[in-house]
Amino acid sequence: MEQIYTIPVNEAFDAAAAGEQDGCPICALYRKLEENELDLILGASMMEPAIRIRTNQEGFCHGHYTKMIGRQNRLSLALMLESHLDSVKEMLADPALGAAGEKNVRRARELEGSCYLCGRIDASLSRMIETVVHLFAHDPAFPGKLEAQPRFCLPHFRALCETGRTKLGKKAYLPYYRAVKGVMERYLDKLRGDVSWFCKKFDYRYDAEPWYDAKDSIERAVAFLSATDAKAKEGKKKA
Repeated sequence: MEQIYTIPVNEAFDAAAAGEQDGCPICALYRKLEENELDLILGASMMEPAIRIRTNQEGFCHGHYTKMIGRQNRLSLALMLESHLDSVKEMLADPALGAAGEKNVRRARELEGSCYLCGRIDASLSRMIETVVHLFAHDPAFPGKLEAQPRFCLPHFRALCETGRTKLGKKAYLPYYRAVKGVMERYLDKLRGDVSWFCKKFDYRYDAEPWYDAKDSIERAVAFLSATDAKAKEGKKKA
């Protein structure tokens, strides 16, 4: 029986298997989580004192600052920046400087590597990947659904395997790993062939040959290797 927490995973895997969305289903889940978190942080959450304390402490990464700037509610972002800048100023005013302000330098370094939104999204995505493993082990229909996926990006292949190894016993992990790896190998063979054909098309001997699926192979290879599918606009088809 489907549970509320399994619905987003099943929907993402169903859509990917049916060709209704382009890319890795885990990237699709990431995009949905990111959209939800951006809506929240620029909406009601922005005024909650506990959340404001955390955003002051953690800040945001450049990517999420850029996405917030691109949205309509710039006042919410400005109010968060106002209090966050106050916290940075307070940090710099700390009289306990130590050796040439090392405490402040360390704190600035910590801020560079932290992001309130990334932390929220990553925690939710980890739970969804655990749900993938749970469904594979307990839903008889899910293994076939997983095997029908068009691809997993390399970072999410790693996450799926690491979570499966942690959550499943050795005997149960083997068929799970084979299924995830099978999706990867099938897509990787196709991607490698497309990139190779892209290279060949710059040889005059292949000038008259069709491009087949090679024109966007560079973009697809980068998405596969670095999970940039997760950063793309949901539903956007590559040229």
